Amino acid sequence: MPVAALAVAGPWPGGAAASSDAQAWDAKFQATYVWQRKAAFEAPYSGRNSLSPAREKSYSFTATAAFGVRAWRGGELYFNPEVAQGVPLSGLVGLGGFSNGEIARTAGAHPTLYRARMFLRQTWGFGGERETVESEANQLGGSVDRRRLVVTAGNLSVLDLFDDNAYSHDARTQFLNWSLLTHGAYDFAADARGYSTGIALEYFHDAWALRFGRFTQPREPNGLPLDHRLLQHYGDQVELEHAHTLGGQPGRLRLLVYRNVARMARFADALDFAAVNGGVPDLGRVRAGRQARRGIGINLEQAVTPALGVFARAMRSDGRTETYAFTEIDTSASAGAVLRGRAWGRAQDAVGVALARNGLSNDRRNYLAAGGLGFFIGDGRLNYRPETLVEAYYSLGVSRHLWLSFDWQHIRNPAYNADRGPVNIGTVRLHAAF
Repeated sequence: MPVAALAVAGPWPGGAAASSDAQAWDAKFQATYVWQRKAAFEAPYSGRNSLSPAREKSYSFTATAAFGVRAWRGGELYFNPEVAQGVPLSGLVGLGGFSNGEIARTAGAHPTLYRARMFLRQTWGFGGERETVESEANQLGGSVDRRRLVVTAGNLSVLDLFDDNAYSHDARTQFLNWSLLTHGAYDFAADARGYSTGIALEYFHDAWALRFGRFTQPREPNGLPLDHRLLQHYGDQVELEHAHTLGGQPGRLRLLVYRNVARMARFADALDFAAVNGGVPDLGRVRAGRQARRGIGINLEQAVTPALGVFARAMRSDGRTETYAFTEIDTSASAGAVLRGRAWGRAQDAVGVALARNGLSNDRRNYLAAGGLGFFIGDGRLNYRPETLVEAYYSLGVSRHLWLSFDWQHIRNPAYNADRGPVNIGTVRLHAAF
């Protein structure tokens, strides 16, 4: 597996453009390989979008370079070329919460090079105390005012800015299941690789932060080409964040609201069309107009000790319309804990365990029970139960730049169907970062 070999960073040469400790430029690299094996499970029937009940193997590989430069006073430019390849389990169908957050909907057995990110970040400081910003991918190190306005515009992921969580957000180093990368019910605007184009404004005032962003939707549900008509079809989100201290340990609470506007279909319309014209309901026959899908969620992260942290998320989305850019979940709840290895003398190690519960609206249940297919799920019929999962991992720090992880997922009621499963998936992940 090819791995990038070096990360380098330069100090800002001084002057009024930035603080004396600010980086002028940076270059970081990562590579992640994920191998998964799914055990065979019981299934009395399967549909076109069912998870295969047979034993399966899967893999994914990504390699990313992250370049950043401080171009002018408060202005930063970033560029990320990325290579990806992989073969998903069952062709990436049959689950609400997929088992590998690194696998792209456009994954294939041959490496594909593309631009993951290219964006501008502009910061205006308004005083208050100074706080340190650590150097990391797509973030130049230095210090900033705790009261500031930040504008980010260009090509990036909505999750780069919204619904962050210190313990459950990154499939390359933390939990792998899609239900644990973000709110499972957060239908954030993205192309089939998880990226979009748009603009976001963030206002920071001491312990508070307020964000708004508008991003492009794909032209078709879960498609790769983006629709750049931001006044007609778009994904909006607003997030309010508060940092606090509890028992002497830091934590954050976030409230997120989103709205998608696109050419979408309603499940009730598909059922009505099938009742009149015959056949199984089909969303493609009733997709029209500028429909809206909305959701609201809450996100908590809290350090319990310097080594132990916990998190919880919950979101409810409007389940009348189809999912447009993420996965097929209408209500989601998750919680978990991560323990750092400093507790047993291995500072680079970590162990995590989490639970997630995904649900569907009544409209979507009726559509699937009648034989309808979603983009990712559809067993031909449905004995509805919420899809639930447990995930646990151990990340072993092999060296300063290399981690080997072992992960296990147990998923009950795959694709919300109590007639199928449960499913057990084992994972080995190798991650390098420089």
